[in-house]
Amino acid sequence: MTNNDILRRLRYTFDYNDSKMIALFEMGDHTASREQISDWLKKEDDPAYQSCGDVVLAKFLNGQIEDNRGKREGPAPVAETKLTNNIIFRKLKIALDLKAEDVLEILALTDTKISNHELSAFFRKPGHKHYRECKDQILRNFLKGAQIKYRRADAEPADEPVDDLSKQSFSWD
Repeated sequence: MTNNDILRRLRYTFDYNDSKMIALFEMGDHTASREQISDWLKKEDDPAYQSCGDVVLAKFLNGQIEDNRGKREGPAPVAETKLTNNIIFRKLKIALDLKAEDVLEILALTDTKISNHELSAFFRKPGHKHYRECKDQILRNFLKGAQIKYRRADAEPADEPVDDLSKQSFSWD
């Protein structure tokens, strides 16, 4: 998965508008313009597409953590210069304040079944003997499950015409 794809999925899942995206970047100590964000959200075949670097995505995720959990005491977290799926997964888990059971439930929404031990291996330090690399498919399924769980059903445009008169409201004043 590319950083741009992750950014697109998070924007869609949580229905972030441009102003919210800019604010999240600022919380992560990064200044991003509306044009930059637009270019990061474009598909790879678009001529205006710009790659979103690891540091930029790390700062966005740090901003998301601060937005959801509040500002942490002490020095601001330093954005990683090299992101892995494990780091992204851990940051999303922290931002959403999820316990292991919650993560397993979200993965189950996409019919992905892993054990608690397999899950904990993703969050271990890379040198640990039980550390396991998080593959793209696991992260993709987690993001898809998060979309199922957190995406508001009413986030779809409300511009659809009402065909049935019983669904319309009238005022007789």
